[in-house]
Amino acid sequence: MRPPPRWRAAGALPAFGIVAAVLGVVNTMGSVGQPPAVLGGMIGSALVGTFLGILLAYAVAEPLAGLMEQKVDEGSKELQCIKTTLLASMQGYAPQVAVEFGRKVLYSTERPTFSELEGHVKGKK
Repeated sequence: MRPPPRWRAAGALPAFGIVAAVLGVVNTMGSVGQPPAVLGGMIGSALVGTFLGILLAYAVAEPLAGLMEQKVDEGSKELQCIKTTLLASMQGYAPQVAVEFGRKVLYSTERPTFSELEGHVKGKK
């Protein structure tokens, strides 16, 4: 089962920014009789909440969630390789073919060549 999409991790932060803006505007409306300099500061603080929510979502949470998702995918490739090899073997494929199915699951940068794999298996006998 795949982990949930990474946008869920960052999707809540802009909403917090919007809530901060709304609460700031509500707070400003409660002080409507104040001088414009005070009202400007209150509106500015409301906008800073929105900015922080969006900044944290797209500059911190989204890249961090993407990196974590990538690390999880990389860590599970070996297990996927084992699973694919076992399933192919259970389907009745010859051991060499089942191992080839499993080998193809690995990333091309991490995948051993066929001759490397064959040499390693023959060395284990």
